Amino acid sequence: MHEKKGFPVRIEPWHMGNPAELAARRRSDGSGHCGSVYDVLGLSLEDLPGGNRSLGYVEGVSVTQYPKYSIVIPAYNESARILSALQAVVACIRARRWDAEVIVVNDGSTDDTAAIVHTFAAQAPEIRLIENPGNCGKGYSVRNGMLQAMGEVVLFSDSDLSAPIEEAERLFAAIANGADIAIGSRWLESSRQTHRQPLYRQFLGRCFNAVTRFVMGLHYADTQCGFKAFTREAAQTVFQLQTITRWGFDPEILFIALKRGFWIIEVPVSWAHDSRSRVSYIRDGMKMLEELAIVRWNAFRGLYGKQVERVHRTRQAG
Repeated sequence: MHEKKGFPVRIEPWHMGNPAELAARRRSDGSGHCGSVYDVLGLSLEDLPGGNRSLGYVEGVSVTQYPKYSIVIPAYNESARILSALQAVVACIRARRWDAEVIVVNDGSTDDTAAIVHTFAAQAPEIRLIENPGNCGKGYSVRNGMLQAMGEVVLFSDSDLSAPIEEAERLFAAIANGADIAIGSRWLESSRQTHRQPLYRQFLGRCFNAVTRFVMGLHYADTQCGFKAFTREAAQTVFQLQTITRWGFDPEILFIALKRGFWIIEVPVSWAHDSRSRVSYIRDGMKMLEELAIVRWNAFRGLYGKQVERVHRTRQAG
């Protein structure tokens, strides 16, 4: 049931719940549609994210105050590394005494990713698991998590932790010093790369960056690093307007942020290439170039100038 007024609010859209039940529902009803975040949640903008820790499938104990930080981790078929990643993130949070939550967005994984997160969350109240209604893409997953985050500062990180989670302190510091958005960069200080990409990936990546700078007017050394932090206001504005749901969403969210007048700071971070990366600059690069054209067309149509709704959080009772 969902009551718009009062609390606690209990929200149970069809796609949220126990991972095994979700899989069974998809098999039985043939669902798996990836609409907008609001369509998927079955909520209006004023309802999202509701501020209630029962929004999405929540693991761990109830929390009665908002965290300072939210860390969003998109995951698709990450059973081989999601546990070690979450262990590292939770250990960092506790060692540094961050007031933080960790949101794992499962993008329709067909392996044991959701079950692993579900089990680990039972002993780590910082963790909550959100289920996409199928495999909707990395951009969709990040958007879903960022819009449901409770924190005053919201960061998303790749599940391989190529940028160690400890580097989040550098982004948080930039936000504390006045930035609206802090983006991790592998190239501002390339000496911080502890394990570099193969030369061909470096070359193709730099070519894509050059095209992005030219087409989008994004004068950043690294637009694609999966390590970015936002103030709550910036996150709620940018991700409500985001339209790209696959790999090419990074240039779009930066483009939107500049259009909306947010101050972006590029921050050098340590980074190590993971050979298991699924991004193909040849296969996915062509699609990402197409998405750059879509972003420019969206801008021409005025889509990024639309008014956005203020998303209210509601404290959970108890």
